[in-house]
Amino acid sequence: MAKLTINKEACKGCGLCVTACPKKILRVSQTVSNNQGYFVVEEIAPEQCIACAFCATMCPDCVITVEK
Repeated sequence: MAKLTINKEACKGCGLCVTACPKKILRVSQTVSNNQGYFVVEEIAPEQCIACAFCATMCPDCVITVEK
């Protein structure tokens, strides 16, 4: 199973990773924000992650890591 890690304190909630995910398992949270006030990205179905790393590649701030 793949492991996706998001550095929520560095996430700016831009949503580029959300649109890049082929499995549509990411979303920008409507309730969880970081200390800077940005609504952060969260995984909604981690068991469906295929470790393609498209999300990490698209992230302009490099806050996502993907491990197989």
